[in-house]
Amino acid sequence: MTDLRHYDVIVSPVITEKSTMASENNQVVFNVARKATKPQIKAAIEALFGVKVTGVNTLVRKGKVKRFRGSIGTLSDVKKAVITLKDGDSIDVATGL
Repeated sequence: MTDLRHYDVIVSPVITEKSTMASENNQVVFNVARKATKPQIKAAIEALFGVKVTGVNTLVRKGKVKRFRGSIGTLSDVKKAVITLKDGDSIDVATGL
């Protein structure tokens, strides 16, 4: 049985040209919670998708300043995790959870 806290750690998959290229190297990219740690991310991916994770790299993309109708606003920071999977394992991000 999966722990419901795992769903709070993984926010969404990242589907971009760069993340699609990374999938050829057994890597998948996810947006994760800002306070999530690497061991929490690893445990969540292994529990939700039933795969073996060999590495987790994280990065925080700082929010940009954007204008809308003359007023200035700031986009929120986003934490991403690049998950490296064991050879032979794969995650199809198009299907969802």
